[in-house]
Amino acid sequence: MNIVLSFSCLCLLLVFGKFLRMKSRLFQKLYLPASVLGGLSGLILIQTLQALAPEAQTEGATPNLLSISEFVSNHAMLGWNKLPGFLINIVFAALFLGVYIPPIKKVWKLAGPQLVYGQIVAWGQYTVGLGVALVLIAPLFNITAAIGTIIPVGFEGGHGTAAGMAEVFDHYGWVAGKDLALTSATCGVLFAILVGMALVNWAARKGYTQKLTRIEELPESSIVGVYEVEERPSAGKQTVAAASVDSLGFHLAIIGVGMLIGYLIKLSLIELEILVRGLEAGSKPFFQSFPLFPLCMIGGLVVQLYLSKRSKVNPIDHQLMQRLSGTAMDFLVVAAIATINLKVVLAGVIPLAILVAMGVLWNVFCVMWLARRLLPNDSWFERSIAEMGQSMGVTATGLLLLRVVDPEGDTDATSAFGYKQLLHEPIMGGGLWTSAAIPLALATSPLLVFGISVIAISGWLILWAVLFRKPSAE
Repeated sequence: MNIVLSFSCLCLLLVFGKFLRMKSRLFQKLYLPASVLGGLSGLILIQTLQALAPEAQTEGATPNLLSISEFVSNHAMLGWNKLPGFLINIVFAALFLGVYIPPIKKVWKLAGPQLVYGQIVAWGQYTVGLGVALVLIAPLFNITAAIGTIIPVGFEGGHGTAAGMAEVFDHYGWVAGKDLALTSATCGVLFAILVGMALVNWAARKGYTQKLTRIEELPESSIVGVYEVEERPSAGKQTVAAASVDSLGFHLAIIGVGMLIGYLIKLSLIELEILVRGLEAGSKPFFQSFPLFPLCMIGGLVVQLYLSKRSKVNPIDHQLMQRLSGTAMDFLVVAAIATINLKVVLAGVIPLAILVAMGVLWNVFCVMWLARRLLPNDSWFERSIAEMGQSMGVTATGLLLLRVVDPEGDTDATSAFGYKQLLHEPIMGGGLWTSAAIPLALATSPLLVFGISVIAISGWLILWAVLFRKPSAE
């Protein structure tokens, strides 16, 4: 019964978040997802109950409020804190399932400059975050400089990555890391829209945009978030006969196979490390703390490559995979935000505010100065604003901002952005480097991660200078 109640309450928050999005013009203008609104609603409700209810039965306490608070914590929220860490594996395992993977040469030809720019933006978040933490925050507030990693984890990685890294933070004794990273991700989504639209207006005044539409002129379905009956797109195609197995269930099972491969990869890495390093009894292997979700992404890619080569008819529909992945992400975000420990966030609110501000400024700098020099002249702003939306919020945020400046898809920004993700995601944004950077920062030194980030940016700049350097900059 507790599981039913817990799941039902989570669903209620998601539905309530959708209701807020449909009814509030402010939330529509901010283009906030229903999952974020539902999670914030849950966070406010839970924190209010905890604040009103006494922590223990003392003289003058209100038993009813205490009972309600305990009921919510022990029954209505049962398992919520564990759910994001599981669901992120589904999201990443489904990432490449059903996707046509073109030859690397084709991807590089169209999206090479976009990949270079996106990598510099992502690595820069590590450089800026850790640089500020090492120079200012760590000595001033007497906390670990690893706090600088919450910007790339929250901004570039998003809620899913922040939640998925919870076990890593716990493993190294920095429990506050998850709550700070989730708060960073929430701030990133909000600022991606606010700052992104301000930059769109700036670019329009400067004449940097090829095409432009006002966000108010977007279809009502995009603003409110509900399709008109005649506009409703297909959610996907059934690829297997229902008499044999339900198509949606089959796709979910395929995701599970990808997750299993990822799990076996992790077990193999742990055993290999024990064998090579000869760890003593009681020692914890490095890969024990390595998160599972990027390995699930590799597992999903293995499944996709196998089916592409061996199956005469690919039984995977990418749209159905997107629906399953999107469902997992929505519930993940609601549960992750609702369970943020506000006491931890408030205790570190000043360092967090500094880091968020510096992260936003870095992304603004990239759009206003760096993009014009690194990206093709004919669509540099369109490409960079999509990158900013994705690197601070989610991919949907980047596509929204791109749709505002390029509503008809007249530039090649959409194609370049999409192809770039194929090479970018396995490394950054929750990929292999994101998953390795946090353990490295916490187990060795944040300075090491900072140094690697600086070297990576230098390497990508050199690569751009050799392959993509423009004759002259505007």
